Amino acid sequence: MIDVIIPVYRGLAETRRCLDSVLAAPCAAPREVIVVDDATPDPEIADFLRAQARERTITLLVHPENRGFVRAANAGMSLHDGRDVLLLNSDTEVADGWLDRIAACGARDARAGTVTPFSNNATICSFPEFAARNDLPPGVTTRELDRIFAEANAGQAVEIPTAVGFCMWISRHCLATTGLFDETAFGKGYGEEVDFCMRAARAGFRHWLCGDTFVYHAGEVSFGHTGVERRAEAQRIVDERYPEFQPAVRDFVTRDPPKALREKVRARLAATRAPGDARSYAAAG
Repeated sequence: MIDVIIPVYRGLAETRRCLDSVLAAPCAAPREVIVVDDATPDPEIADFLRAQARERTITLLVHPENRGFVRAANAGMSLHDGRDVLLLNSDTEVADGWLDRIAACGARDARAGTVTPFSNNATICSFPEFAARNDLPPGVTTRELDRIFAEANAGQAVEIPTAVGFCMWISRHCLATTGLFDETAFGKGYGEEVDFCMRAARAGFRHWLCGDTFVYHAGEVSFGHTGVERRAEAQRIVDERYPEFQPAVRDFVTRDPPKALREKVRARLAATRAPGDARSYAAAG
């Protein structure tokens, strides 16, 4: 059993799309979808989540006051001992078999601590442009793009210096060894996954980019204009704690190990487009 944990605060349309995709996507891996309502200020979101809980499609945890993303994530990860977890932002969209491929990637390495899929908006796990925020290609759905990733990069993965928190599988062994996210230092969010991954790496765990899975990520739905300040403070703390982090990321960006995986997907995608679309898309990234 894998706990799929989705903290929710703002973004009704995004939350609906996320949950609809998670609940509709068939997966062989047994899972429990755990949604943490972190005292959303939107009554429509609260009503929607309560309705889902009544239908027993999700397990709903409700915070009486806003505690921030980090505490919401920790609450979900603490619910069951012994289960691997997958943290999923509420502004994502997944496709059929997504969880199976991510879990399989983790199972291939006994020291796997985390697994992150490709996405349009996931820094070092981004597609088609590396370390950038991208839109979906014109006329292409998340389901179609994920299918191409699954076919082009079946069973392939690249080691990365840190997971990206929009969609982050964590082995229970890693979680039990490393401990939960640091609520004191990272409060409302940003930086907590890097801090966790660096602690895990120092304990001997590895972090993987799952080459055969794509998850859409909108980004910035909950934090809005406060994100810039939070990101800067989180980066300061990470740099102070882990002087090895920035050199590792710079080296990774320079070498660009996922390039071959992106190029295979780009080629297959271009072949499925009309001639004009294929030319413009093949030139991206």
